[in-house]
Amino acid sequence: MFGATLFVFAAVGGAWVLRGVTDELIVPAFDKSGLAETGSDRNISGNTVWLAMAALIGVSLIRGISVVTRRFFLSMAEFRTQRDWRRGLLWHYLDVPLRFHRAKPTGELLAHADIDVQMATMVLKPLAFSLSVLLLVLVSVVSIFLVHPLLALIAAILFPALVVVSQKYTSLVEEPAALAQQRVGDVSAIAHESFDGAVIVKTLGREAAEVERMLKASDRLREWRVRVGRLRANFEPVIDSLPNIGIILLILVGTWLVSRGDASEGDLVLAATLFGLLVTPLRVLGFFLEELPRSVVSLERVDRVMAHPLQDRSGTAKLPDGPLGVVVDDLTVTYSGSEAVSEMSFVVYPGETLALVGPTGSGKSTLLESIAGLLEPSGGSIRIGGVAVDELAPEELSRGVALAFQEAFLFATSISENVSMGTHGVDVDGSLRLAEADGFVAALPAGSATVVGERGQTLSGGQRQRVALARALVRSPQLLLLDDATSAVDPVVEARILDNLGQHLNTTVIVVAHRISTILLADRVAYIDAGRVLAVGRHDDLLEREDYRTLVMSYEQADLT
Repeated sequence: MFGATLFVFAAVGGAWVLRGVTDELIVPAFDKSGLAETGSDRNISGNTVWLAMAALIGVSLIRGISVVTRRFFLSMAEFRTQRDWRRGLLWHYLDVPLRFHRAKPTGELLAHADIDVQMATMVLKPLAFSLSVLLLVLVSVVSIFLVHPLLALIAAILFPALVVVSQKYTSLVEEPAALAQQRVGDVSAIAHESFDGAVIVKTLGREAAEVERMLKASDRLREWRVRVGRLRANFEPVIDSLPNIGIILLILVGTWLVSRGDASEGDLVLAATLFGLLVTPLRVLGFFLEELPRSVVSLERVDRVMAHPLQDRSGTAKLPDGPLGVVVDDLTVTYSGSEAVSEMSFVVYPGETLALVGPTGSGKSTLLESIAGLLEPSGGSIRIGGVAVDELAPEELSRGVALAFQEAFLFATSISENVSMGTHGVDVDGSLRLAEADGFVAALPAGSATVVGERGQTLSGGQRQRVALARALVRSPQLLLLDDATSAVDPVVEARILDNLGQHLNTTVIVVAHRISTILLADRVAYIDAGRVLAVGRHDDLLEREDYRTLVMSYEQADLT
């Protein structure tokens, strides 16, 4: 703001210097040369010339300094704001509940952090200059009024007209700009989804269909951007031409005033210079007003994300030592508008292995994610080691509880880094042995230093699951949650893994089981259906239930085939 204000006074001061140079040097010089009809005997002293040169150079230097100052600090403001907002979005993405990410396409979240932040901050760079334009207009109009009220009248008509036109454009372009920004997120989401699901697209021969889907989304984006462009094409020439029309009128009226002797040549130069000075700043103001609706829309999109309530991570309680018991009391979890878990209650004793058995969609995965603190219950409570989950410090929960999913996600880095996840001093090799992954890892070209592809696609499904399991084991968790984490592993290998866990890991295990061999290795079984625990007990005792026996028999037949 200081640089912009300095520019205003330097620019107006420069116009007054030009007025003096015109009246004191240029007009007398032309008179001396016989190029003017009115003779003049005024002498032009050398001191006057040097003073005029010094004044012009001084004003130019001040203007240059003001421009550098304004642009440097405004650029820093823009880029630092982008940095802070992107950091804020990143931490917000990490702290919002898991259900937020499942409801939002990844491409849309990327668009928020990229194009929306960029568009929202675009108006920061011209902000100070645009605000200083108001001061520039005021000082310029006053200066022109001092020259002659008739010239000031032109400015008084022109500048309000420019403001009215700009406001009209702003009101018309706001809705199309908002929809265009929304379509950018749609295109980004489709692109990310298509690239991420490249294997499915290729195996199902969906290439042409995906291209068509992208074309339709791009057409919708183009439609709204063309509407914005048409509005811009209609209003920009008017915004650009108004100051130039003002200069033409000023010269016509000004020359008439000079011919009447009501103004000097320097006065006309002063007024024309001030009008010329206003062309670029007013254009910047026009750009500011043009981009403001798009920036407001982008900021609203970012604000909607930032307004999403965060998961409560204010707990400070610590976990006790040793294997952790779990008490689920009247737990209800609402997911996608319905109750995935309904009034569920059971107890897991420290050091035991509990198998969760139930048909698909019965709430087993939702239960494990709730125990791990990823989903917030809508009713009831979960206590781990005697402490409510929401009272635990976040680092305690992540240290003491580990969850391995059926869909194993690996980062595009080395196997060793995928297991350790940046934690120093952990036994990567030991964890790979427990997960029965040491054999195939040793056979890889660079062993555990081998870099896997994106999402671990260079490994088989069973290999990815074992590396992900090693990642869960590397911190020696006190409570291990396995969400069908060995489903892609050979039953013999799975049996060895579970045996390793029982022999070498002092922990409590809750495992989602779809194999009879896994169920038989558990101390107890919790039979779940429709989000409720129907029975808890030993496998042999639960076989007395017909529904449980039927389900287990289907598992046995699946194992045989």
